[in-house]
Amino acid sequence: MSASPAPVNSLPPAELERLAVHFSERVVALGDGVRVSVREHGEGSGLPLVCLHGIGSGSASWLDVALRLSRRTRVIAWDAPGYGASTPLRVDAPRGTDYAERLHALLDVLDVPRCVLVGHSLGALVAVPAIHAIQRSQRFAALALISPARGYGATTRAGDGERVRAERLQTLAELGIAGMAEQRSARLVSEHASPQARAWVRWNMARLHERGYRQAVELLCGSDLLARLPVPMPTHVACGALDVITTPAACAEVAQAAGAVLHPIARAGHACYVEQPDAVAQWLAGVLDAAMGAERVGMQERP
Repeated sequence: MSASPAPVNSLPPAELERLAVHFSERVVALGDGVRVSVREHGEGSGLPLVCLHGIGSGSASWLDVALRLSRRTRVIAWDAPGYGASTPLRVDAPRGTDYAERLHALLDVLDVPRCVLVGHSLGALVAVPAIHAIQRSQRFAALALISPARGYGATTRAGDGERVRAERLQTLAELGIAGMAEQRSARLVSEHASPQARAWVRWNMARLHERGYRQAVELLCGSDLLARLPVPMPTHVACGALDVITTPAACAEVAQAAGAVLHPIARAGHACYVEQPDAVAQWLAGVLDAAMGAERVGMQERP
């Protein structure tokens, strides 16, 4: 008798083992009952990379990028509030500042005084408010945005925001998390994606929690990324050349507002760092090198 097919949202045991060995999850207590789940890999001498995932993903999605950068630096990936084992935020309709406060509290506990901040998709709507946090911007040496979400908080996009909120919540109600992962995850990658990349994207989406996802939808619909750019530090923007969610044209507008040149990731869709980890890791290595060079110059110029 033939074996039953694996569930669509499962990962091969070898991949789960690779995650457990190289990028295992641990839970960090921040006080007042608040916890954040994080994954870390690498012990290089460079500035740490702190990686923020998008609305349909989680910390595990950074595994292959972390492995490729492990000799250069420490890669830290969090599960945003309401994702993984991370405690949701207290308000139902949080803003970027709420997520940013949680991020800074985590980095305080992890003793990360200086790092490069990386935000993918919705992660951009957390990263930029984190940089604007009063007396906290000095924590970040550079900002890297990958397929950044603009958000729908601008007055001119209010109608679109209402439509997106209604569509996402209706899809959640009709399909549930598992159904969303099965039906929507394919849009996050291009036709060139490997079966392994597709499986990872489905698996990450299937691990969402309803409350955390609902809060993230409110963040998406209530934020305006362009209104908070540029930031007072070197900013780099990349996008999957075949991204149909945050399209290259939309990401080019973000790059222009940030004073950056858009870097395309060939043969990749929205989840480009899962689909093309070599290319994204190489780009992030360049971001890291530039930040480290600026750090050395700054140290030499200090009296």
